[in-house]
Amino acid sequence: MGIAADSAFDTETLRRAVESRSPEPLLSLYADDAELRIVDRTSQPSHPKVLHGRDEIARMLEDVYSRDMSHTLERCVVQGDQAAYSESCEYRDGVRVLSESMLSLRDGKITEQTLVQAWDE
Repeated sequence: MGIAADSAFDTETLRRAVESRSPEPLLSLYADDAELRIVDRTSQPSHPKVLHGRDEIARMLEDVYSRDMSHTLERCVVQGDQAAYSESCEYRDGVRVLSESMLSLRDGKITEQTLVQAWDE
């Protein structure tokens, strides 16, 4: 685990944000002009879902954090202006979700994120 040079982005800040029960802490880590690309079963690599800006990302996070599920940051690596992390989630009924993210950072904020996720089916 590390700290990005000259930034407030670190693994403990990310852990608290991911594992909170509210979207606001995680949203606060995104730059206003951030872009989030999501790849999963329905949004495949050739046509990922792309969210532009904090407003679109906020709507997605509000949906995710409104669900009855837990979020756990499994591991995170921060090196300079890049970071990567693994997150596991579990719904109350036992369905699990695993996601892997690659991040680009600027001034301690996420500017680009590629998230690959898979669910139990």
